[in-house]
Amino acid sequence: MSQVKARNIAELYKEAAERFGNSPAFCTRDSKKVFQPVTFGEVYEMGLNLATGLIDLGVQQREHVGLLADNRLEWIVTDCAIQCAGAADVPRGTDVTEQDITYIIPHSDAKVVFVEHKAMLDTLQKCKSQLPNVKHIIMMDKETRPGGDILHMYDLMEKGKQLRANGDRRAEERMAAIQPDDLFTLIYTSGTTGAPKGVMLMHRNMISQVKNLPLEVGGKDRALSILPIWHVFERVFEMLAISTGMPTYYSNIRNIRDDMAIIRPTFMASAPRLWENVYLGIKKKVESGSAVLRGLFAAAYFCARMVKGSWRFLTFKQLDMEGRNPIASLFRAIFSIVLIVLFLLPYLLLDFIVLRKLRGATGGSLRGSVSGGGALPFHVDEFFNNIGIPVLEGYGMTETSPVLAVRTYKKLVIGSVGPIYPETEMRLIDLSTGNAIYPPQRGKKGEIHVKGPQVMKGYYKNPEATDKVLKDGWMNTGDLGVITFNNTVKIVGRSKETVVLLGGENVEPVPIENKLLQSPLVEHCMVVGQDKKYLTALIVPSPDAMKEYGATHEEIARSKEALEMMREEAKTLISGQSGFKSFERVIDVRLLPKPFEVGDELTNLFKVKRHLVTDKYSDLIESMYD
Repeated sequence: MSQVKARNIAELYKEAAERFGNSPAFCTRDSKKVFQPVTFGEVYEMGLNLATGLIDLGVQQREHVGLLADNRLEWIVTDCAIQCAGAADVPRGTDVTEQDITYIIPHSDAKVVFVEHKAMLDTLQKCKSQLPNVKHIIMMDKETRPGGDILHMYDLMEKGKQLRANGDRRAEERMAAIQPDDLFTLIYTSGTTGAPKGVMLMHRNMISQVKNLPLEVGGKDRALSILPIWHVFERVFEMLAISTGMPTYYSNIRNIRDDMAIIRPTFMASAPRLWENVYLGIKKKVESGSAVLRGLFAAAYFCARMVKGSWRFLTFKQLDMEGRNPIASLFRAIFSIVLIVLFLLPYLLLDFIVLRKLRGATGGSLRGSVSGGGALPFHVDEFFNNIGIPVLEGYGMTETSPVLAVRTYKKLVIGSVGPIYPETEMRLIDLSTGNAIYPPQRGKKGEIHVKGPQVMKGYYKNPEATDKVLKDGWMNTGDLGVITFNNTVKIVGRSKETVVLLGGENVEPVPIENKLLQSPLVEHCMVVGQDKKYLTALIVPSPDAMKEYGATHEEIARSKEALEMMREEAKTLISGQSGFKSFERVIDVRLLPKPFEVGDELTNLFKVKRHLVTDKYSDLIESMYD
């Protein structure tokens, strides 16, 4: 855990400048593609100068400032400046749609908007007639000078520098006035129905996250940044780097393979999709190799599984959902010791010959990576931890800044998201009774409710939405979880309707289901895809419309022709022409042998019990992702 004394993020930047002033802070590629470092002292100085320029421009304390940009040095400098000016940022990436711009910028009351480059400026200007509140647009890219009424951050920075040289200390005065309960950032969550919701995160939220991250990192480490910096998951690790003096290298998906070899990172925040891609790349390389290579890899991985799996059992790090039987555990412990004795030497030899080279795919120095934003597939999780790349899966949401649970090196239980985060209370609520299951019961599934210093203040200008998820400080996550007998958290599904895909896209299934229900072929349906790459659907076919394939639901469900017909129907209905986004399309379907019934799959109000249907047809669902 980092030794943070700062009460707010502006002080965090200042503290870093005082402690690590001349050490490299952020490294970006120059025009020759060479990484150039900027020190912690320089970041803070540029931030103060730009903050002074913003204050002189008229930015007020607690004002909201738009920030439409991706990972780059200017992003972190601008963030520092906004914080030092006592304001709050409203961040979004350059892939933001015009529809989102015309909602988010006016709704957030942003009068000043930073844009990364010419393309982002052009998109913003297309929406200008719908942004009456915007007074100033500021270009961030150093080489782009659009002129006219478009300001440039480096000009504002220079003006602030001159003002400070003449004794202007308004930025320091603003910093001193920042309270822990002041707004730090306003992040709009993306959804597929209704307007985006602005999550209000305060300075105390982010400071609590940075203080409690159970990671031992510092100036000798190297962090690789590839996730969108405006996402709160990546952002908390940027703040961790600032608080510990760890240098951060900005990369992207296009350059990640080369950058891993050049930088040899020791730490990185990541997403499940990254590890899936690396896993598939390794698998493809091995399968295309010689018979000798395939044999060596198979032997190396088998030995690694025997040794690592046995050691996890002996050290109580094997996922335990039911509690250990003392007698069975004794025999298993003896067997585990025998396996370690038998396979340790072959493992060490083959690790040196084979697995060490696989670790080289991440630069060879990676001590750990926290994966978040979706569930890590078990086979991928097990693979990397077995070959010696510790993946510390975490769990959280934007509304909780985001971390609620995260694995640690001491509590690395594959299949779980680690222990509950420090200073965080967690309850598991029985959906049928509304009573708390945990505490004290472990091993039983319930809806996750949390309370802690990381929980948001609420949704901006949306008390109705806030009241739906926050009650007496307790946040209803909408996720279903279990507290294991390892005292870790395992996420097992969703109680709310929103589906979060593996890539982090939030999908509201109801509009998709309503569209499918317009078909005479469909009697009932449920869209699935939580933590998967794409959406699929379970469909109860209509016997009247599909009687040529059978007289009953069961007969129709067995028909290959009926299944193919339903696939084509789903493909036609859920398309771009119908207004659906690419990630909302239903890639595959399965036909169910019986209709949904009240008291079973349906509530008394005829709503689908999603968690129950997911459990009941889990094998059928998995068959669509094999």
